[in-house]
Amino acid sequence: MATFVLTVVGDDRPGLVSALSAPISAHGASWERSQMSRLAGKCAGIVLVTVPDDRYDALAADLTALDAQGLQVAVERVDQPAERESLRLHLELLGADHPGIVAEISASLAARGVSIEDLSTDVHEAPMAGGTLFEARAVLNAPATASTDGLRSMLEGLADELMVEIRLSDD
Repeated sequence: MATFVLTVVGDDRPGLVSALSAPISAHGASWERSQMSRLAGKCAGIVLVTVPDDRYDALAADLTALDAQGLQVAVERVDQPAERESLRLHLELLGADHPGIVAEISASLAARGVSIEDLSTDVHEAPMAGGTLFEARAVLNAPATASTDGLRSMLEGLADELMVEIRLSDD
């Protein structure tokens, strides 16, 4: 089986997911996992797909041909990585919105060998206080040798600098 990741961007409209899923289904492929969102009038997404090896090239050609329908699809074949022993953690962040929050948090995590498996962010009006709030939720994979308390302490220090609240919890 061939495994690949699609990145998809197009003007948001009814039938967009149907246009993407039709060739996947027609080639006997399996839509394994995805995340898609509407951002600024665009539909943007990432999809993990598996297909029999002998159908990969034809499916990849049909997916990239969706450009004619206004849907840009990039196809990247991937090898399934070996599972590594790791700690799965959940991070929640809330605070006044300002530039650099994601950059500071992600750099500090990367420096400690922690990868971000899933990240969701949003900015919204602060109720009663005025201004805007930045909110983030992330699923993290830390090396099995990492100390959850050590990571929590590092993040709490960073939270003070960034003037945000951060909660780190085990899976």
